[in-house]
Amino acid sequence: MAKAPATEIEVPTPDGSSRAVRVTNPDREIYPATDRTPAVSKLMVAEYFAAVGEPLLRVLGNRPTALERWPGGVHPGGRLAVGPNDREADGFYQKRVMKGAPDYVRTARVTFPSGRTAEELCLSEVAVAVWCAQMGTITFHPWPVRLTDEPTSLDHPDELRIDLDPQPGTTFADVVRVATLARDVLAELGLTAFCKTSGNRGVHVFVRIEPRWDFQDVRHAAIALGRELEKRDSGTTVAWWKEERGDRIFVDYNQNCRDRSIAAAYSLRAVQGAPVSTPLTWSDLADVQDPREFNLFTVPDRLADVGDAWADMDTQAYSIQPLLDLWDANPVELNFPPDYPKMPGEPPRVQPSKKVAEHWDDEGNRIPD
Repeated sequence: MAKAPATEIEVPTPDGSSRAVRVTNPDREIYPATDRTPAVSKLMVAEYFAAVGEPLLRVLGNRPTALERWPGGVHPGGRLAVGPNDREADGFYQKRVMKGAPDYVRTARVTFPSGRTAEELCLSEVAVAVWCAQMGTITFHPWPVRLTDEPTSLDHPDELRIDLDPQPGTTFADVVRVATLARDVLAELGLTAFCKTSGNRGVHVFVRIEPRWDFQDVRHAAIALGRELEKRDSGTTVAWWKEERGDRIFVDYNQNCRDRSIAAAYSLRAVQGAPVSTPLTWSDLADVQDPREFNLFTVPDRLADVGDAWADMDTQAYSIQPLLDLWDANPVELNFPPDYPKMPGEPPRVQPSKKVAEHWDDEGNRIPD
């Protein structure tokens, strides 16, 4: 069968004009049909990003952003690459801007924990999101920083991100319960929280913060909040090792590390049915029975009907000092992601069930044989 000819999507530009973005192989299947949703083509993904362009740009604008690309589509059994040498995977993360990017694509130079640097995509208009769909992107993974004229702007997060990760044996209702508790704890400390579905089984809680602290401080604020949630809800944990989490909701504090990112609001996810990570009001979240109801087919209509639940997020930025005060009361470090260099005060990087006490010193370093 002959390929469908390329087509163009017209999208508005920041100056009030429009720009045409070319989409090749528009009928390529990105998501197969399910018992709940029709099949999704590449053109439909591009049209979706155009339809949610305004609120999408609000959350991505001027943020260094990694792309999750699935050029051949998201099909049952498909696999996301676990490293740069995993060439047999169906999906992969793109951290450096692609060669041949249009001249309207902006970049930001980011520094990774290793000290290496890269030019990463920095969305400045809706056309960039549509072009990313042309390149097989379904999910945007923005950093919690914004590029400004301030030389150190990329070193100071303006978001506190609480990733609530359900473990085996927990339900979506459990995640909603912990998310609501997080909202209440933050409110007690004078911070206003916003929520969204993860696009899968989890919930993400965001707080707009003053960009006065570095990544380490914001990570410590997330740990402090996680520990407070543990105290108040026995179904919550900050245990890094899966064998210690049990059937509890994991507060993934490490999503606040440098070069860690959470799927952006209004991103599609690599799950059958084309689900969307969807901002909600807290009352709407309480009523959700199945987060899969928020998908490529329903979210544009929802936006048209009720608007963007995060439209007011940038109205006020908050201090994380109340959370840092909690951290200072118990400044015990937790594990960092495995690709990070060993960090000061970090516990041993070995599963607790495999740890032999005499092989480790008091600082968490392995004693040479």
